[in-house]
Amino acid sequence: MDREALRRTAAALLFVADGPVALEQLAQVLEVRPAEVEEALDDLRAWLDQGGLSLQRQGNRLQVATAPDLAPFVERFLGLDLSSRLSPAALEVLAIVAYRQPVTRVDIEAIRGVNCDSVLRSLCSKGLVAEVGRLEQPGRPILYGTTFEFLQHFGLSDLQELPPLNPPDTHRIGSA
Repeated sequence: MDREALRRTAAALLFVADGPVALEQLAQVLEVRPAEVEEALDDLRAWLDQGGLSLQRQGNRLQVATAPDLAPFVERFLGLDLSSRLSPAALEVLAIVAYRQPVTRVDIEAIRGVNCDSVLRSLCSKGLVAEVGRLEQPGRPILYGTTFEFLQHFGLSDLQELPPLNPPDTHRIGSA
């Protein structure tokens, strides 16, 4: 199968999938190596960027979604209100999870200095955060990470698009 046929077929498979698809699953179905799928995905991303869709990626999982800049039109068309605001506490917890994932509730609370049980429950119910595993230590605490819904909500194709964290300002007043 040539690269163009791979791109077209990968696009069709991702379009009909009911959720994120593993890169390895695509390679298996297409009967090619994962590296060939990666090349086809580069072409697919460029092709989708010309239209109203985008390719979202989280780790080795992929899905086709509407372009983030078209969200208001899609929401209106579907009668959705996806632009509901998150509380400052929810945004803080979400930022910690996004930048530190996988992260435990205890780690989040150590950073924030307050209990975050209800905020984590709320973020999980909105589908922005999910359990991604458990630590291999006493009590087996839950590890949290962001979801594809998180990427969609914030108009990201990939976690690499998160803005960089700025290091603390080390410039002191009066120093040269």
